[in-house]
Amino acid sequence: MSTHHPPRAVVTGIGVIAPNGLSTDAYWKSVREGLSVLDRITREGCENLPLKVAGEVRAFDASTLIEERFLVQTDRFTHYAMAAASLALDDAGLSGEDPEDPFSIGVVTAAGSGGGEFGQRELQKLWGQGSKYVGPYQSIAWFYAASTGQISIRSGLKGPCGVVASDEAGGLDALAHAARAVRRGTGAVVVGSAEAPLAPYSMVCQLGYPELSTVEDPDRAYRPFTTAACGFVPAEGGAMLVVEDEKRARDRGAAVRATVAGHGATFTGASRWAESREGLARAIRVALDEADCAPEEIDVVFADALGVPEADRAEALAIADALGAHAARVPVTAPKTGIGRAYCGAPVLDTVAAVLAMEHGVVPPTPNVYDICHDLDLVMSRARPAELRTALVLSRGLMGSNAALVVRRGGDSAR
Repeated sequence: MSTHHPPRAVVTGIGVIAPNGLSTDAYWKSVREGLSVLDRITREGCENLPLKVAGEVRAFDASTLIEERFLVQTDRFTHYAMAAASLALDDAGLSGEDPEDPFSIGVVTAAGSGGGEFGQRELQKLWGQGSKYVGPYQSIAWFYAASTGQISIRSGLKGPCGVVASDEAGGLDALAHAARAVRRGTGAVVVGSAEAPLAPYSMVCQLGYPELSTVEDPDRAYRPFTTAACGFVPAEGGAMLVVEDEKRARDRGAAVRATVAGHGATFTGASRWAESREGLARAIRVALDEADCAPEEIDVVFADALGVPEADRAEALAIADALGAHAARVPVTAPKTGIGRAYCGAPVLDTVAAVLAMEHGVVPPTPNVYDICHDLDLVMSRARPAELRTALVLSRGLMGSNAALVVRRGGDSAR
């Protein structure tokens, strides 16, 4: 009797728009070298707010990358997502005039807040000048689903589309959603997240998070796993990937960069960081089970690294709970301490870093972190050469979501 195996979901394209680089290569060079680009926020209207430090995407000119007809109806978060999606499609070799079968390619994004900058501008017009000055695109540009829709329209992609809204962990949940769509028969999915939370209204909303760091020194504002941990620093930008049916990818000669092997997700409630230990450990175990992966097979962990002492302790314990004795030996890293947490975009950027780390055989360091107070083999100061075949990426959201994703190098399956 023959057994039918569902298609394997593999990564064939990567596109990055991040505070430390406007391409995958630039992002990886900065991450590998452990550079920190955290700096003072320069956006207009943000000067007098308590939040002083963030990871800004600088030197990004949307008008050189995106057609005017899309620019006028979209927010900055969608500009980043559209640009990253174009880079990912180029990398995957799928950026033609029109896809041969548009119904075979879908789009899935995750979003934490949507288009706050666009929405604020239009609301100011409403109250300052009157309703006739509000543009028609106010109805769609702020919406958390805008990036999925605009990427789909711009690239002519008519396959299954969706949006995941489960706070920061939604970045990993979106990747799992895409992988499952591929296993059900969709040819490919453009998937990921980009955020733009550095506008006045958006920043005022974030100031309600007790986990937010308001330290003014960029080198000290975001230092998870240390006694000086004082919260997280926000960031903008993110990444998009092409996740594809492996056979389809190989048939068209595409390079397989990684396999999306397993995912787990749980919910433990907003700011209940001690309880996230159990929830995150459960998510890790579910991801390992789906990937048919033993704890000892994990070669590197990309940590959530919130920077809140209680949350950091819970994460370290969750890793130990799920990986057992292997937890004390496996290298752990958190490159986001050099660029900030781009909300849903953060774990997608971590997943990109994991794929690149496996390709290059090196664990990138954790910038600005030197004196950890947890029982973790945290990679600090400089990158560490290592044979990497399997990576575990972790994420938790401020509203209580937990997620874990197992990715394997190239077309590797279980050992």
